[in-house]
Amino acid sequence: MPTRPSTDLAATVDAYAAHLARPLDAPGDQPWVRQSLTRGAAGTALLHIERAHAGDGSWHQAHTWIRHATTDDISATDNTGLYQGAPAVAFTLHTAAADTRRYHAALTELDAHLGPLAHKRASAAQERITRGTPSDFREYDVFFGLTGIGALLLRRHPGAGATERVLTSLVELTKPLRTDDGDLPGWWVTHDPHHRDSPQYPRGHANFGVAHGIAGPLALLSHALRRGITVDGHHAAIHRICTWFDRWRQESDAGPWWPEWITMADLRSGRPGQRRPGRPSWCYGTPGITYALQSAGIALGDRSRAQAAEDALARCLTDPMQQGRLTDAGLCHGWAGLYQTVWRAARAATAPALAAHLPEIAVKLARHARPSTAPGLLEGDAGTALALHTAAHDQAPTSGWDTCLLLHA
Repeated sequence: MPTRPSTDLAATVDAYAAHLARPLDAPGDQPWVRQSLTRGAAGTALLHIERAHAGDGSWHQAHTWIRHATTDDISATDNTGLYQGAPAVAFTLHTAAADTRRYHAALTELDAHLGPLAHKRASAAQERITRGTPSDFREYDVFFGLTGIGALLLRRHPGAGATERVLTSLVELTKPLRTDDGDLPGWWVTHDPHHRDSPQYPRGHANFGVAHGIAGPLALLSHALRRGITVDGHHAAIHRICTWFDRWRQESDAGPWWPEWITMADLRSGRPGQRRPGRPSWCYGTPGITYALQSAGIALGDRSRAQAAEDALARCLTDPMQQGRLTDAGLCHGWAGLYQTVWRAARAATAPALAAHLPEIAVKLARHARPSTAPGLLEGDAGTALALHTAAHDQAPTSGWDTCLLLHA
C-alpha cells in the first residue's frame, strides 16, 4: 500500500470523500447527467475508485457511485464521447478493473458499442475532409470527439482496428484544409471558442488547447507512438503540429507562451490578437500545451524539443502574473489541473526543475480546495480531490484516471 507523505493533504482528500459519500439524484429532466465525467456520477466515481485501489476507501463505496451512474439506460448514441454516455461509463469501469476481471461483463458489452462508434465517427470526419469544409470541436476534441474516444481505445484496445482508425483520422486532421479562404489548419472550426456562432468569429478559429485544440491530438498521437502504436503518416503529423506550435510561440519576460486560439485575421497577419499569456491551466494554458510538446519530443526521440517544453513550463510556474489568474481549485482551469499536469511532466522530465515546484503548487491547491456543491470531475469536487490524492501519495494514479485529461506515462 502506498504511504502518505502528507498527512494534511490526505486528511483533505478524506474530507472530500466524506463530502461525496452519497450520490445525489440527477435533475429529473437530465438523467443523462449521471453518465457524465464532467459533472455526473461517472466522474465522481473515479475518486472513490482511486481511493479503493490505494486502500484509502472501500470498493463498496466505489460501487455505490458506479451503480448510480448506470441506473438509467446507458446512452449509446452517435453523440456520445469520452465524457458522456457509453464511452464515459466504459472509462470509469476500466479504471476500476485495472488489470482484473472486475466489471468484465459490463465492459465487454460496452466494447460492442465503442468499436462501431469509433469507425462511424472516423468515417464522418473523412467525409468532411473530402468535402473541404472546416471541422467542429465535437468531431475531434477530448470531451466528445475522436481524441477522447482514441484515448479510451488506446487504454482498452491499443492494437485494435478501431484505435488505428481514430489515429488515422487525427493524422488526416493535421493536414492543411483547402478552402475558398485559402489553406487553413485542418482543425479549423467554423464556430467560436465557446462552440457558438459569434460575430467576433465570422470565419471561425483555430484552437491551440488540450481541451478543444490541436494540443489534444498531439498528446494522443505522441502517447500512441511511445507505445509503438502507429499508422501511416504518424510521425509526419506530429511534426506538423510541432511546427505549428513553433510558428505561433510567443516570447515574453516570463518565458514562452502560446495563444489560446487565433482568428482568420490573426492567421492572415501572422500575429495573435492575444497579447499576453493566459491562465496556466490544463485546458488552454502553457502547462497543457507544454505537456503535449514534451510528450511529442519524447515520442520522437527529440530531447531538445522535450527540454524546451519543460523549460517553458518551468518559466511559467515562476510567473506570479500567470498564477494570479487561477481562481479556482478545479481540474479544467484551476489548481488541480495545474498540479496534475506538472506532476506528470515532472515524472517524464530528465531534470529536477519541474519537480521542485510541486510542493508549492500542492500548498496552493490545498489552500483553494473547499468542498462545494459541484459534483463530477472536470470542474467539480472529485477532480480537485483526485489531484490532492496524487499530491498526498506522490505516485501515479493506480486507476489511470488522468488518462481522460490525456495525462499519462
